[in-house]
Amino acid sequence: MREQPSWLDAQSGEIFQAFSPPHLVCIGIIAAVVWLLFILRHRIRSRTGLRTLLRWMLAAILLASEVCLHLWYIHQQVWDASRTLPLELCSITLLLSIVMLATRSRLLYQLLFFAGIAGALQAALTPNLAYEFPHFRYIQFFVAHGVIILASLYMTWVEGYRPTWKSVGLAMLFLNVCALVVWIADVLLDANYMFLRGKPDTPSLLDVLGPYPYYIIVEEAVAFVFFSCMLLLFRLLSGKRESISEEVTTCE
Repeated sequence: MREQPSWLDAQSGEIFQAFSPPHLVCIGIIAAVVWLLFILRHRIRSRTGLRTLLRWMLAAILLASEVCLHLWYIHQQVWDASRTLPLELCSITLLLSIVMLATRSRLLYQLLFFAGIAGALQAALTPNLAYEFPHFRYIQFFVAHGVIILASLYMTWVEGYRPTWKSVGLAMLFLNVCALVVWIADVLLDANYMFLRGKPDTPSLLDVLGPYPYYIIVEEAVAFVFFSCMLLLFRLLSGKRESISEEVTTCE
C-alpha cells in the first residue's frame, strides 16, 4: 500500500503551535484581504458583474471548504458523528453564510455579522486545531474561517447592509437557540460540540472564563459585550468614512 503524503495524513504528528510564524502569517493574510475588500468596496459596488462574481465566489469557497473537509474525513476514515458533524458554531455560521450570500438575506446578515465574525475571529486567533502548516486541515481551517469573516463584511461594505442594536439581540437569541439544539445533539451523541460539555484540549478564550459549566454563562456576557463593541466600532468608523448620503443610497 502506497504511503500517503504527510500533508493529508490524519495521523500526522506535527501539532499546531499557536502564534507560530505560519499562524501569524495566516492571521496577516486574513487581515490583508479584509483591508483589500474595504479599500476596493466602492469599485466593486459600482460594477454589478464584479459584485455578483465576488459574492458567488465567496459562497463557492465556503461550500468547497466544507465539502472537501467531509471528503477528507471519509478518505482518512475518521468521520465520526460525535466529532465531525457541522455542529460547531463556525460550521453553522459557515453554512448560513453560504445561504446569506446566495439569497442576500437581510435576516441572516443580522445574525452573522456578529456571530459569524466574532466566532470565526476567535477561532482564527485561538484555533482548536491538531495540525500544523502545511497540512490540509490547517489550510482548510484558515480559509474557511477567513471567508466566514469576509462574507459578512462583503454584505456590509459592498451590498450596503447595516447592523443595528436589534441585530445584537437577534444574534444573542441565535446563539442561545443554537446552544440548546447542539446541547441536545451532544447528549444524544455523547459529543462535545460548541464545548457545551467541557473545554477544548487546546488553549482558547474559555481558559480564562472559569470552570465548567460556569464559563458557558460567562460566555453569554462576553458575547453581548463583544457584539456591542463591534456595533459601536462599526458606527464610529462609518461616521468617519462614509457620508450620510452614501449610507442611505447603499441601503436602498
